Amino acid sequence: MALRQTQKQSQALFPQMIESMSLLQMGIQELREYLENALQENPVLELPEPGDAPAPAEELNRQLDWLSAYDAQNAHYYVQDAEDVHWDALACEGYYLDEESDLKRYILSQFPDTRLEPEVMRAVEFLVSRLDSDGLLEEDLPELCGMSGFSPQIMQRAIIELQAADPAGVGARTLSERLRLQLERRAGDHRLAVAIVENHLDAVAHNRYGLISRTLGATEREVREACTLIRSLNPRLGTSFAVRENLPYITPDLWVSTFPDHFELSFNDTALPQLTLSPYYTKLLRETEDPAVRRYLTEKVEAAKWIIRSVSLRRSTLLRCAQWVVERQEDFFRLGPKSLLPLTMKEVARALELHESTVSRAVKDKYVQCERGVYPLSYFFSRPVGRETASPEAVKELLRELIRKESAPLSDQKLCEALSRRGYSISRRTVAKYREELGIPSAAGRKK
Repeated sequence: MALRQTQKQSQALFPQMIESMSLLQMGIQELREYLENALQENPVLELPEPGDAPAPAEELNRQLDWLSAYDAQNAHYYVQDAEDVHWDALACEGYYLDEESDLKRYILSQFPDTRLEPEVMRAVEFLVSRLDSDGLLEEDLPELCGMSGFSPQIMQRAIIELQAADPAGVGARTLSERLRLQLERRAGDHRLAVAIVENHLDAVAHNRYGLISRTLGATEREVREACTLIRSLNPRLGTSFAVRENLPYITPDLWVSTFPDHFELSFNDTALPQLTLSPYYTKLLRETEDPAVRRYLTEKVEAAKWIIRSVSLRRSTLLRCAQWVVERQEDFFRLGPKSLLPLTMKEVARALELHESTVSRAVKDKYVQCERGVYPLSYFFSRPVGRETASPEAVKELLRELIRKESAPLSDQKLCEALSRRGYSISRRTVAKYREELGIPSAAGRKK
């Protein structure tokens, strides 16, 4: 009998565990929609009135303790939660929806005043003003310089900064460049897809996989997989900003504040509704003698309790992972991308005694805001290049700096040698690849 009861409880718990993992993986926008739906469907969940103080942790725990103990059928869930969840009361100052924003305002919001030199920032603002409704730049470099009065060097730096902003592909001059910029933001090796978008978009449109395969020396299966990836990209950024429902407005999950001797990491509690248990319905459950009412309210209370605990667990897991990342990447927050260290999710999982898949879910679609801008949390993960302490982003940043300071255009080979002297032993081909990813022309294209 006991075995049958345990099996029944485990079967009931398993879907909740799956959904809890799903909540961990959700970005803020998706989670907010989920919680809004829950508020509509479950009368036991409610939002505090404006000005109400959040319930203290001990009060929430007291309510949940009583509700769980009140219905013996749910005792197993409570024990399981108590073992798995470090309770942290939800704290939120209110519930706010983001104001509507268009593409250009959204892009400019990613450039804090302190991040760029004033002249480069003005050039970025000029470029943003020249974007069409889909985020493309229609004019070439000489035209942009002639219209703005900025030097080619300043304008090129501004283009690089603009193309590093979200959404991926903004500031591209052509469709091919847009798709390439989006591919470069994707994790993994997508060199084949990049080669296809740069030279074979017409063949992709006509499904000429055999031609692409023969031209690039790849198997037809590899070409088909690359084309599937290409078709998943967004060729028209402006459409995402045309209506409120599709607005890809990034709300940071976390804030990093920099102080002379330390960093402070804080959770963006204002981005999500603060869920609490309704005093009216909890009182009704306590006092009702109607079995049907008691069953209904017990079910709704248990569901509400699970949502509150799952959101709290998501919060604490994300904070733990992000705190470890911030401590590891301290030099980035003080010195910038050139100081970004290689870091894998396996390292974080091992340090925090979590499963690697848990770290992956916690990082997915989460954003960090610091004085340098808004970054996806995944940005801080990369494998080493050249030496154990170098990340691809660090190499790219140093490459950008070398080109920025050059008195005469350096060839890729010369740049390779300069990087090698600084301890980054990478091939000329890799230098060329990184330079192209940064949107920087070759030495011939950088000549005045």
